[in-house]
Amino acid sequence: MKTVFVAGHKGMVGSAIVRQLALNPNINVITQDRSELNLLDQAAVTHFFETNKIDQVYLAAAKVGGIVANNTYPAEFIYENLTIQNNIIHSAHLAGVNDLLFLGSSCIYPKLATQPMTEHALLTGTLEPTNEPYAIAKIAGIKMCESYNRQYSRNYRSVMPTNLYGENDNFHPENSHVIPALLRRFHEAKLNGDSKVVAWGSGKPMREFLHVDDMAAASIYVMNLNNETYQANTQEMLSHINVGTGVDCTIRELVETVAQVVGFNGTIEFDATKPDGSPRKLMDVSRLKDLGWQYSIDLKQGLASTYDWFLANQNNFRK
Repeated sequence: MKTVFVAGHKGMVGSAIVRQLALNPNINVITQDRSELNLLDQAAVTHFFETNKIDQVYLAAAKVGGIVANNTYPAEFIYENLTIQNNIIHSAHLAGVNDLLFLGSSCIYPKLATQPMTEHALLTGTLEPTNEPYAIAKIAGIKMCESYNRQYSRNYRSVMPTNLYGENDNFHPENSHVIPALLRRFHEAKLNGDSKVVAWGSGKPMREFLHVDDMAAASIYVMNLNNETYQANTQEMLSHINVGTGVDCTIRELVETVAQVVGFNGTIEFDATKPDGSPRKLMDVSRLKDLGWQYSIDLKQGLASTYDWFLANQNNFRK
């Protein structure tokens, strides 16, 4: 029996990982609510690892949000993310945990990185200003894992997902990412009988989206790759792996697809005075394909299942 700790088990990615790990009878999943373990408290995290015999760690805990949240709370985004990952990675090491998977973000890459973005694009240019503090924290997490591998021969791996969506996403009307924000906005517009919905930005930027169930499957796959295969496809100080579909669409195409899935029949306008963010963010996922994994849930299918989940849980998203 293998004991696995999933940090951030109530979040979108963490909960998806827990659901999939629970299907394996040979895995004992450990989770801790915030009331039980404050991941910002170094002493508490160290004590947790000292008192639990853990074989693997999925580090999915993070402070996350969209453009508005990143612009509004930059100090919290860099402080909390750095602190959480520092506490978990170092405490896991001290407790002798050899296997850890750190979940990052595609925002680690430069704003104007050559598309599609390969793992080699890391640290080759200026980051997107709106989420730079969050990106800096995630870059530090990658380098922390690599440093513990290099100095202590740990097996700490990192995966960098593209834009994620799905069950247990954050549907807050102001602090959510683009897909849950759009699903909620179009749903409420349909209920209110609105004739028009205004979307942020020009609609021209291109984005790639991955369903969270695919992300969970990829995470478990990478965590359990044998060392020979993993090391043959990575480098000591360039060890992170992109996770995505390798397919993108314009925000305009996304907005129109969400409207179709929700059943909103009014008009759509784009407010070009609002920030667009990076012009394009597409992952090169050839490294992951070479390792033997690729996505299975297409965008429209994933949006439909996410909207179904939203409808079943919408009372939880009231202000």
